[in-house]
Amino acid sequence: MHLQLVDWIIVVASLLICFLPALFFGKRASKGTTEFFASGRSVPWWLAGLSMVATTFSSDTPNLVADIVRRQGVAGNWCWWAFVLTGVLTVFFYAELWRRSGVMTDLEFYEIRYSGKAASVVRGFRAVYLGFFFNCIIMATVNLAACKIAGILFEFSRWETLLFVGLLNVVFAAHSGLWGVLVIDMVQFFIKMSAVIAAAYFALQLPEVGGLQGMVEKLSSRTGPGGINYLNMMPDFANHWDIAVAVFIMPIAVQWWAVWYPGSEPGGGSYIAQRMLASKSERDSLGSVLFFNIAHFCLRPWPWILVGLCSILVYPDLSDIQKAFPHLDPSLINHDIAYPAMLKFLPVGWIGLMVAGLIAANSSTILTHLNWGASYLVHDFYRRFINKTATEKHYVTVGRWATVGLFLCAGALTFVLGSAKDCFDILLQVGAGTGLLYLLRWFWWRINAWCEIVAMVSSFLASVTILIVNHAMVASMPAVEAAKAGPYISSHVALILTIILTTVCWVAAAYLLPQTDEKTLIAFYRKVKPFGPGWKRIQKLAQLSPEEATAAGRLNIPLALTGWVSGCVTIWSSLFCIGNYLYGRMTYTWILGGIFAVSGTVLLGIVRKLWRK
Repeated sequence: MHLQLVDWIIVVASLLICFLPALFFGKRASKGTTEFFASGRSVPWWLAGLSMVATTFSSDTPNLVADIVRRQGVAGNWCWWAFVLTGVLTVFFYAELWRRSGVMTDLEFYEIRYSGKAASVVRGFRAVYLGFFFNCIIMATVNLAACKIAGILFEFSRWETLLFVGLLNVVFAAHSGLWGVLVIDMVQFFIKMSAVIAAAYFALQLPEVGGLQGMVEKLSSRTGPGGINYLNMMPDFANHWDIAVAVFIMPIAVQWWAVWYPGSEPGGGSYIAQRMLASKSERDSLGSVLFFNIAHFCLRPWPWILVGLCSILVYPDLSDIQKAFPHLDPSLINHDIAYPAMLKFLPVGWIGLMVAGLIAANSSTILTHLNWGASYLVHDFYRRFINKTATEKHYVTVGRWATVGLFLCAGALTFVLGSAKDCFDILLQVGAGTGLLYLLRWFWWRINAWCEIVAMVSSFLASVTILIVNHAMVASMPAVEAAKAGPYISSHVALILTIILTTVCWVAAAYLLPQTDEKTLIAFYRKVKPFGPGWKRIQKLAQLSPEEATAAGRLNIPLALTGWVSGCVTIWSSLFCIGNYLYGRMTYTWILGGIFAVSGTVLLGIVRKLWRK
């Protein structure tokens, strides 16, 4: 694929518009770690929300959605649509609590919530585990997508792609801190959305597709793996119960509350918590998370889904992609490469916009993960355990070097990974069973630092054990059978087993292992003011005045629950209203539109009450 002069002009202009403003934040970021990692706690809700949306719109996301659509149909997206429950729960129950805690990173939370050496151990361990190990896997996944896209568009090798995106992202992440990341994210969001909408439009115009109506007609008569209907937004419970369990029942019943995944953590965490903590008020914290969830689940999915559906008609098999791109590295061929393969049909000018959008998609995610990971390694590990007395300037310098080191490690890991979907499944499995702990630690005083340690260790060991068992069972089969066989322990069974084991272990730790010091619990209760019966014992010990007791229980739980339900219904109804409109199913469109109007009105009323409060 060759870019014309006008394409290159658009690419360069887009990069300048995105990155040039960030240069002016270098001096401000150098003032101290609060500015470098938390933007001085002065970010308005709309900027924090836009940054969250841009961060979760990475170069691997369209590839992941295309992979899901080709393997499991549109209904397969419930593996991440179910996280609506988590995201909206954070809006109404956790956003204010995070902002009230006053910490710079969500890991600092451990030493105001827990006590003793266990609190320090869990903070230091998670700083390295999440900031380095987990973070590098996520960045490697994003870089893998960039390598596949660059391989399709320019026939770049992996190292050539990594060199380009590394220089671009590391320089700006190290120079401008979180303020620069936020500003870059804001501009990039609009470029990315324009690019993916254009990709969907031109994919529909292809002769093999024949527009929206042609796509619907052709795919209605074509079945996917296991006989699935590609277009269905809900799985076929009657004829494909096993698929329905994997793609819908498990995500909606268990996965959303039981699994830790960056960007969709139960109770908030990682860079979502970073944006909430950087917000200038509790109100801005709440507004940012609400805006993020609406934009994340309503505005973005369908352009990606449409391209994935069109790719089924253009490239029915992976061999068709290999034939269309004979010079592409065979190790990169997987269903997730169908999305970049569809970009070859873009006309002049639009190719430039798409390339700019893909660079923006990669940068917005990598920039955030570099800054977020460096904040863990510097603030929660280096400053806390290695060098406690250095100057702010020193810590900012270490943060910049940590940024460089993180990308180098993630770049090396990129050569090991295979597909976006495989990485997504690995991250879900390793975090299985810890989600309930992260939800309840705000509302039950008995949860202690040992619960966190036990949950992480048991979840990891269970995941590794299941991986070894599956590998051993496949290795024991004849080669022909092994090639056709799926895992001995299916993914949803593995998820349930891991969740049960992990939950039993951390609940036992809550009763059997050393408790959190009462002084720490009282100080945390006075500062954060968590609500609910789980803190009654500490409330009595704290001896709060009537005014303080009222403030501590100020959350209107029925109102928050109504906001949670109405928010989820608003997002899902709008998502499926758009889908049915695109399919030409107008009866369903009007019904879902009505549900959206009613639930949206209720949601808006609740948000206004909370906003005024």
